[in-house]
Amino acid sequence: MENRPLEYDYTVAKMFMFTTVILGIVGMLVGVILAFQLAYPGLNLFLGDGLAEYTNFSRLRPLHTDAVIFGFTLSGIFATWYYVGQRVLKVSMAESRVLMLLGKLHFWLYLAVVASVVISLLAGVTTSKEYAEFEWPIDIAVVIVWVVFGLSMFGLIGMRREKSLYISIWYYIATFLGIAMLYLFNNMEIPTILGTSAAGESGIGAWYHSVSMYAGTNDALVQWWYGHNAVAFGFTVPIVAMIYYFLPKESGQAIYSYKLSLLSFWGLMFVYLWAGGHHLLYSTVPDWVQTMGSIFSVILILPSWGSAINMLLTMKGEWQQVAASPLIKFMILGSTFYMFSTLEGPIQAIKSVNAIAHFTDWIVGHVHDGVLGWVGFMIMAALFHMAPRVFKREIYSKSLMAAQFWIQTLGVVLYFTSMWIAGITQGMMWRAHDEFGNLAYSFIDTVTVLHPYYAIRGVGGLLYLIGFLMFAYNMYKTMSSRRVEESELQNASPMGA
Repeated sequence: MENRPLEYDYTVAKMFMFTTVILGIVGMLVGVILAFQLAYPGLNLFLGDGLAEYTNFSRLRPLHTDAVIFGFTLSGIFATWYYVGQRVLKVSMAESRVLMLLGKLHFWLYLAVVASVVISLLAGVTTSKEYAEFEWPIDIAVVIVWVVFGLSMFGLIGMRREKSLYISIWYYIATFLGIAMLYLFNNMEIPTILGTSAAGESGIGAWYHSVSMYAGTNDALVQWWYGHNAVAFGFTVPIVAMIYYFLPKESGQAIYSYKLSLLSFWGLMFVYLWAGGHHLLYSTVPDWVQTMGSIFSVILILPSWGSAINMLLTMKGEWQQVAASPLIKFMILGSTFYMFSTLEGPIQAIKSVNAIAHFTDWIVGHVHDGVLGWVGFMIMAALFHMAPRVFKREIYSKSLMAAQFWIQTLGVVLYFTSMWIAGITQGMMWRAHDEFGNLAYSFIDTVTVLHPYYAIRGVGGLLYLIGFLMFAYNMYKTMSSRRVEESELQNASPMGA
């Protein structure tokens, strides 16, 4: 029998690559609109009074966050899983009709949920819980999608030819298990029509409306245990999985220390879950929970920096590749933003710092230097690496990729520096008082002084969006660029001028 190399089937990976790009454009476009609405409130009515209900900040904001988290990022996680999983486990999706069916079912169910989320959020149907705005029918659909994803993932792992599980697979498994646990517990809710109905009478409210099973302080505690760890298992763990695969493959360098990757993995798994309490400092949550959240947040620097330093040291002796390849630039600067963001977060979790930072735009800046600089850069780099191997075509333009890198880097820097200044200004003005103990500034004074920083933030977001549109165009043109042979795809991705 002829011994031919294994041919991987990227059908499902391609489908999720397309949604990653499309939902990224949607999420970031809405984000730019929101940024300029904060600087110029008249833009809340940019489609006229008749549509103001659908264009104001409060209606669009959850659409932005959910499109970026559960649209762009999650699609990127799924796309890379269906690519990385096959190659690392040495098994093709095409070898199992059941696995291929599950993968396609996963995609189409996911797309249906995305559509229902967009429609419901625009219509104002929301639970009003941050990052958990979906009502109970959509929550059930999300669970079904996640179960299908899990069956697909563990099915592929179960039929693997590679006996040992590479570290990236560990991180993907943790993503699945972590989000499953978080989502189930935080979204336990009761339809109001059931909870308010008496014998023989219909209940109060629409059939799709629900209320949380938790109340008051307990609800806040569960919500931010979920909210912070959605960042852990959506924005951190799967992105680390990506870079542990794509950086060595693109550079031809082995990971600096495999032992450090394992140590960092278990450190993240244990420490991250306890840090959510830092969102509730100076609240009605028990003081020991707040203190524990702060302490574990500071400890979190160790496993986070362990991963980031491991990534940077992977390029030891090969730094000329960073200068030569814009694709590796994305991954290395992404790792740097990861280090930066995972130092900034623990600093903000210290109680004395949080007294100034809480409720200010410094928090917004922290979120975005992580999401734009780490998550965004890494997902784009992963798709750039995948494209020549999935489409058998060289990347359309290296110069376009380089221009995109610098435009988006400038955008991220403008974004987080303006939000640093705005946030610390807010915190200090809110605390300032005169010799009689009266507040020195009214709330509107702080709003007025922040206007230039809000305008700069809008420009930074716009630059990032322009860069993402360049990325989308480059990916689109790649599908019809020069065909490449398998021999050209061993390490560095082939790129046109």
